[in-house]
Formats: sequence, structure tokens, C-alpha cells
Amino acid sequence: MAELVYRPVVGLALTMFKAWDLKIDCKGSENIPRSGGAVLVSNHISYLDFIFNGMAALPQKRLVRFMAKESVFRHKVSGPLMRGMKHIPVDRKRGETAYAHALDSLRSGEIVGVFPEATISQSFTLKSFKSGAARMAQEAGVPLIPMAVWGTQRLWTKGHPRNFRRSHLPVTIRVGEPVEAPGDQYAGAITRRLRGRVHELLEAAQRAYPGRPRGAEDSWWLPAHLGGSAPTPDEVRKAEAR
Repeated sequence: MAELVYRPVVGLALTMFKAWDLKIDCKGSENIPRSGGAVLVSNHISYLDFIFNGMAALPQKRLVRFMAKESVFRHKVSGPLMRGMKHIPVDRKRGETAYAHALDSLRSGEIVGVFPEATISQSFTLKSFKSGAARMAQEAGVPLIPMAVWGTQRLWTKGHPRNFRRSHLPVTIRVGEPVEAPGDQYAGAITRRLRGRVHELLEAAQRAYPGRPRGAEDSWWLPAHLGGSAPTPDEVRKAEAR
């Protein structure tokens, strides 16, 4: 089936990234299968993560169908684009509908993108994972592809203004080897193994990242455990509770 919306949107995104002169370092794309279904699983630190996740699949000539909150599909601008790119709306009150939609996509040979943390991590560290990605992979009989992005939070993230004017920002992407999801294993165990792989990839991306804060005021995007001024996971939990 012709991709009348997805491919032009990808072309526009690549043109914008070139205009911004983003320094994108992507390694491991060969781990994404050239055919057949798979669940692509990533950390979540920016509103733009799905674009960079999708870019990692382009060398394999694959397009990723991302699961995203239903409100994005109601927006007058993003809605028609999301539907045209065949992404999957998630209504948290009727999660079984989105789950069934994702399963159908996987069984038809599509790659489905999932953020198992469910929301953006404001500490920029890895939150706990929901088990839905592992369960989908088990039911569809497809592998899980772990990956991590880093640097995207400097462009646009929760609680901070968009920063599209500053050029030359680096973005690091790492894709790991497939994680199998046997149907006879407990989904929780697979999820823990998957989270461990994403954590390893995130640390690798952070080590490879060339950008450093230019001063105390610019350290907001770096996690506290790496010397930055981002809130700790505990501080985020307390703020959310309030």
C-alpha cells in the first residue's frame, strides 16, 4: 500500500534536521529486521522521540507505527498526519482497543513503536516499564527491539520551552540486538530483561554524547546522577504526588 503521508513527512523531518544542522549519531540500525513484525521499544525523554526512533529504522527501509495518546489524534494539525501515517491511538480508558490494533499490525508484518514508560521521564532517567510491549510480542510471536535516544530532550521536552532555534545540537541513538519473547515465559521477566537492555543502551548513548552543559543554567537537561540539575526520580515522584 502506498505511503502517501508517511514518506513525505519523513522527508520534511529530514530536511528540517539538516537545516538545524543536528549532529545525529545513530548506531545499530542493522538490528531492526528488514521484514516481519517487531516491537520497537525506547526510553522517552522528549516529545520528538518517535521521530528519531523512526529514523533509526529508515536504513532497513522500514516504517514504524507508533502507539500514542489519543489526544494527539484529535489535534487539528497532528491528527490527520498521525492517522495518515497509520500510527495507533491509545485511549487509556479503552486500552484493549489499542492493544488489539497493535497486535493486528504486528501480525501483518508491521513494526510497532512503544514507549513502555508511558510518559516522558522528567528526570531523564529510565522509569519502570509497563509489561504491554512484552505481552504484545509474545502474542504476535515477534521480537522486541530495544533502543535508546539521548539529546532529544534539549529540543523539546515536558516542562521546558521548545528549542528549535539553536542549531548543531547532537542527538545520539543506539539500537540493540533483538530480545526474544517466548510465549511460555512470564511477561514480567521479559520486561525486566528488556528494561535492562534499554538501560545499557541509554548509558552507552550518554557516554558517546559529545554535548556538555555550558554552565549551571544549561545543566537542566543532564540527570542529577551525572552532575546535572534535572530533578531526581524521587523529586519527580513527590512533585507528581502533590
